[in-house]
Amino acid sequence: MKLYDNEAPLYVKLGFQFLIVFFICFFINVAQNILIPFAFAVLLTVLLLPLVTFFESKHFSKVLSIFIALFISIGFIAGIIYFLSSQIVSFIQDVPSIKQHLNQHFIDIQSWIKTKFNISFSEQNQYLQEQADKLKDSGTGYIKTTFFSITEAVLLLFLMPIYTFLLLYYRLHIRNFLFIVFKKEYNDDVQSVINKSKIMIRSYVVGLLIEMAIVAFANSFGLILLGVKYAIFFGVLSAVLNIIPYIGMFTATLFTVLVTLTTSDNTSDIVWIIVIFYGIHIIDTNFLMPRIVASRLRINALISILGVVIGGALTGVSGLFLSVPAIAFIKIICDQIESLKPWGILMGDDTTYSEKNLIYKRLQHFRKQRQKKNQV
Repeated sequence: MKLYDNEAPLYVKLGFQFLIVFFICFFINVAQNILIPFAFAVLLTVLLLPLVTFFESKHFSKVLSIFIALFISIGFIAGIIYFLSSQIVSFIQDVPSIKQHLNQHFIDIQSWIKTKFNISFSEQNQYLQEQADKLKDSGTGYIKTTFFSITEAVLLLFLMPIYTFLLLYYRLHIRNFLFIVFKKEYNDDVQSVINKSKIMIRSYVVGLLIEMAIVAFANSFGLILLGVKYAIFFGVLSAVLNIIPYIGMFTATLFTVLVTLTTSDNTSDIVWIIVIFYGIHIIDTNFLMPRIVASRLRINALISILGVVIGGALTGVSGLFLSVPAIAFIKIICDQIESLKPWGILMGDDTTYSEKNLIYKRLQHFRKQRQKKNQV
């Protein structure tokens, strides 16, 4: 498939492509309240499509099949929310104790600053009071931001099931529309993009859920052995934040360490938390991700980080979660369009998330050598 046939100079083609990217990013930023629920609905639609097809094959009506699949998915999501909410409630109940420990650490830090830099307690308190006054002046902005964030979350929960139902109900109409829009000679390319996109989304989301469960169990088990409070909460939180490439695990580790400082007097716990989290993260990156999650994504680390940063800047937290599958979808399209294949190569990576991984190859080599010895 070709994007255009004219032999324009290279700088004109690049400028045209960058201009398109700019307007797409601008449109996403402006219309994010519409696009984010729709994007999550597309992911959910692809996941539920096999289930809906199964019920339809058992002679259920289309509407009833979609309702049953949606009911199962909503029950699953509600169970996860209930579990996380119960853990958060347990955490909130101990907030007064955490604040007390934080005050003690704060006094210790003030004493250290006074000793090392000869800054009195009154001067430190005056500076902190000035900063607090500045925050009060901008408090209205924070309240508005929080209000709009809650509104967007409610809007997402309300619109996503509706979008999902309609996408499943009109899926054949949408498919026929895509075939009609493009010329007949491109039907194979369109079908290839549709098939690869469905396989990519299913393998990514299902694999991600399995990988999250393994990481949550491993981190929680390690924290329980250390005797860390809220071990299950931190284990699940680290698994959820691990969805965000390269940034999520650092955030989860930092948060766990800071809270543990206020609940534990044993400094070695901090070291062991870092060892456990990053030890499991290394295993996850080199073994779980290549085998379970990212075998069909093949996106390099630079593009992943850049995509996460851009997604977060454009649409906030939702963009952090949607950026990786969105990049993978863009790569599929670039691989099918002749003039965009260089961009597909730029985004691709045959080493980080494939069986060509160095550690994996060494293990395979060691396994083959051991099999040869056993045969002899």
